[in-house]
Amino acid sequence: MSIRFAAPKSAIRNRMAVSRARLYRRRPANDNASPANVTGDAALAAALRHFAAHGMAAAQRAMEQAELARIEDDPHSFAWWLAICRQLDRQMARRISQSAP
Repeated sequence: MSIRFAAPKSAIRNRMAVSRARLYRRRPANDNASPANVTGDAALAAALRHFAAHGMAAAQRAMEQAELARIEDDPHSFAWWLAICRQLDRQMARRISQSAP
């Protein structure tokens, strides 16, 4: 027995208006991160290694390392640990960066 797919008998219009389609066409498909939150492949690889070492507590450990770097006044290490924390938990990283002096 063959299966036949056919359009519905009623004329259902499921097209978007041209002007609205042009508006959405300009936006990127992956617009969930702002350029300030984008990190490189090195931070992603480091975050994955950190997660492999610490499991579900990896974001907490990265946050602790970032806070330690801030106390030691090491902005480079702070940015690095913040990037790792951001890869693992964006909300936690946002709280750390907002509390930074």
